[in-house]
Amino acid sequence: MGMYMKSKKQYLKAMGVEIWQDKDKAKKSKAKTLDNDNAQDLHSLDEVKKKVAACTLCALHKTRTNTVFGVGNEKAQALFIGEAPGANEDLKGEPFVGRAGMLLNAMLKSIRLDRTDIYIANILKCRPPNNRDPLPEEVKLCTPYLQKQIDLIQPKILIAVGRIAAQFLLNTTESMSKLRGNTYQYGPQKIPLLVTYHPAYLLRSPSEKRKAYSDFLIIKKALVD
Repeated sequence: MGMYMKSKKQYLKAMGVEIWQDKDKAKKSKAKTLDNDNAQDLHSLDEVKKKVAACTLCALHKTRTNTVFGVGNEKAQALFIGEAPGANEDLKGEPFVGRAGMLLNAMLKSIRLDRTDIYIANILKCRPPNNRDPLPEEVKLCTPYLQKQIDLIQPKILIAVGRIAAQFLLNTTESMSKLRGNTYQYGPQKIPLLVTYHPAYLLRSPSEKRKAYSDFLIIKKALVD
């Protein structure tokens, strides 16, 4: 059947008969392929940031206020990765701001680090409406941008911040209790990846801050080793 359909299309084309197709669908499909491929041809974070700012691959571009690319030291040894921007991040165009950002700053300070020492990004560069969880298709379309950030920064370690980020990065459904305290390898570069709580979760569950501090001590040790 497949060979017959292919031959039929070839015959119709040879006869000069135009084959109808959904041009909008074909155009969108091509655009997605081109944007994901072109992400691999960008040679600086500024170039990737401009690409992200113009991105319309998924429906999130229709509801965003700003894209949230990432901030920090472009040669950082530690790259912190959350799942997606929230309301404050969407307004400011910067990841981990507001109360959660202040707590992250304090956690970094506890191991003698500053935001200027690290790089912070999210898997998604646009805020999902009402802070819902990222959809798998959105993650699939946005991941090439994150991968390019990793390629350009070349961090020594990655830190998945929060359960959702950890599950997407590690392609798992394991709980935080099982993910924390272990060292994983991410991507073809096999970069060590650690998992810790999201600061927003710690604001809701302050009793878990002690566990988060132990995670940060592991991060500190990984940077020293």
